[in-house]
Amino acid sequence: MRDLVFVAFLGAFFAAGFRRPFIFVLAYVYIDIVSPQRLTYVLLNSVPISLIAVALTVGGWMLADDKTGTRIAPRQALIVLLLIYCGITTRTADFPVDALGKWDWVWKALAFAAFLPLTLRTKLRIESLLLVMIASASSIIIVGGIKTIASGGGGYGTLNLMVSNNSGLYEGSTISTVAVAIIPLILWFTRFGTIFPPDWKVKLFCYALVFACLLIPVGTSTRTGLLCIGLVAVLMLRDTKRKVLYLCLLGAAGLMVVPFLPSSFTDRMSTIKTYKADESASTRLAVWGWTWQYAKDHPMGGGFEMYRQNQIRYDTEKVEGNAQNATIDKKLTVDKARAFHSAYFEMIGEQGFPGLAIWLLINLGGIIRMEVLRQRYRKGGPDEAWITPLAGALQSAHIVYLLGAAFIAIAFQPFVYMLVGAQIGLDTYLARKRSQAAWRPLRKAPRAGSVEAVA
Repeated sequence: MRDLVFVAFLGAFFAAGFRRPFIFVLAYVYIDIVSPQRLTYVLLNSVPISLIAVALTVGGWMLADDKTGTRIAPRQALIVLLLIYCGITTRTADFPVDALGKWDWVWKALAFAAFLPLTLRTKLRIESLLLVMIASASSIIIVGGIKTIASGGGGYGTLNLMVSNNSGLYEGSTISTVAVAIIPLILWFTRFGTIFPPDWKVKLFCYALVFACLLIPVGTSTRTGLLCIGLVAVLMLRDTKRKVLYLCLLGAAGLMVVPFLPSSFTDRMSTIKTYKADESASTRLAVWGWTWQYAKDHPMGGGFEMYRQNQIRYDTEKVEGNAQNATIDKKLTVDKARAFHSAYFEMIGEQGFPGLAIWLLINLGGIIRMEVLRQRYRKGGPDEAWITPLAGALQSAHIVYLLGAAFIAIAFQPFVYMLVGAQIGLDTYLARKRSQAAWRPLRKAPRAGSVEAVA
């Protein structure tokens, strides 16, 4: 039954795309985020739906889309440069076979991110992209939120998000970061959405979805999610007119929520203060130290999956007894082939310092460009009232991602590159609008004695 539902849904998507080719773009976004082939049993597993979607997307754009005034943004060029660089490091990777496995999906994410802004020529398309991105992620988030409420919590690595494959957006820390990051975008739709005008039903759904997003870090018991919630709360403060009231309500909400949090969540969050006693945190620090030493010896990186060669030794410390008679119990742990648990160290280890520099330029450039748009359109007219809030929401989502990326190896997460594509699309769309508004046709000067000259 599940197979038939997904096949019918994708079939309707593709059929609509032959009338409006941009729908092929949205179909690929849904496929890349949700990965319906993981959720079905037979039908979609035997069909290369991603390949079909890409072929229709690019073909539809080339054959039917308007390309007048097409702009290539500097960040698109940086994405292509990163794609080429990753291809070079893959050919010289320390683990060539394993590297090809990661390269198989990384190049698709980068290529689509570079291509996506070319299709975002109108406000409607930008809004449609963000709506499908949020709706696709929400199909995972809503399930996780319901299961969190039903089970009274969840637990780290135990919350089932429809699939048993703990990768992509189905991994706990990753979905926690994405869920919190899209909260500003969801709230933007409660004010400026046009596809679904923000009546009371739309607003109710959006607020319920925000609540589900906040439940995901609780259900997955991820410390990264808690830090992201704190950051998004701070970022929302800048656009709040009554800041004191906002802070008071935020503090009151925090005090009210704490008694209802499951013990599995509070126990794991308490390890933030005692990270030396937590094996997971100690492992990350040891891997980061090993990766930094490796990068100093191999500044060009070791290619995808190079972490498989790491060998680490670290001590965990457990304090026993009271404050007067405390004893510290140290335990030596030896491990190897541990993942990076950080996008920054993922880039340093796999792509070296050049790859890290390009990646940082892509991400920091997005934050800067969105701030430029926020300031430029802050005092715009009624027709431009949606721009500053959207630029701010995209910027906040990106900042939250960069915080979460400090603790998860999501340097090439496709969802984030779609977010980058949306930023570039908004930037180039507004640049094209400014260029059109500034252009005035040259008129021949009136001859002396003519009616125009006399007037």
